[in-house]
Amino acid sequence: MVLSDLDQRIKTLAQWMFEAKRLVVFTGAGISTESGLPDFRGPDGIWTRQAQGLPAKTRDFSSVEPNAGHMAIVELQKLGKLSFLISQNVDNLHLRSGIHPDLLAELHGNVAKLRCSRCEAQVDKSTALDTCSCGGRLVSSVVNFGQPLPQKELADSYRHSQNCDLFVVAGSSLVVTPAADMPRVALRYGARLVIINQGETPLDRVGHLRFEERIGEVLPEAVAQLKQLMKGP
Repeated sequence: MVLSDLDQRIKTLAQWMFEAKRLVVFTGAGISTESGLPDFRGPDGIWTRQAQGLPAKTRDFSSVEPNAGHMAIVELQKLGKLSFLISQNVDNLHLRSGIHPDLLAELHGNVAKLRCSRCEAQVDKSTALDTCSCGGRLVSSVVNFGQPLPQKELADSYRHSQNCDLFVVAGSSLVVTPAADMPRVALRYGARLVIINQGETPLDRVGHLRFEERIGEVLPEAVAQLKQLMKGP
């Protein structure tokens, strides 16, 4: 049987995941579009519509569920293959899908979390607290333009990007820095770079494997093949 180009690339991704000792996944808004949330730079994205003078589509985070792309990353965690997950998303879908908080850096915050302005500790917004146990003020954890990123998450992301041997981008245009610096760091330190994104990125020419297909077409199947490889012949 002759494999299609997509099948061959998925097979390669599965093999690279199998070989990886320190796999880092990096997600952007594109992973959540399959849950019904708009992205930013796609044809109907928030910033695209804004540039065209159209109203942005509202984002009701509470009404959406994690999709097959999110769950494939959870499966990597269950297989002991996920070293770290870096996300630009604030939609809380990674935590809701079952990702362990210790394996996740949400660089732009989380709509369901408050962050202490003093010690950066996070608490669920549902607690309705306004003061941290350290005495600091609890504010929204979502990072707006011009605001600094949370220092611990940023430091953890740089460290894991430097140490990984496989860096998989899922659904990011890789233009919003400093978050988008992470795959560049991984490349600089010798990691393989895989980009799964519908739409071009600045790193397309230097990535080792490129998918224009939907994340739901790629990641779940790659993880399923990884499981077969881990079982052995």
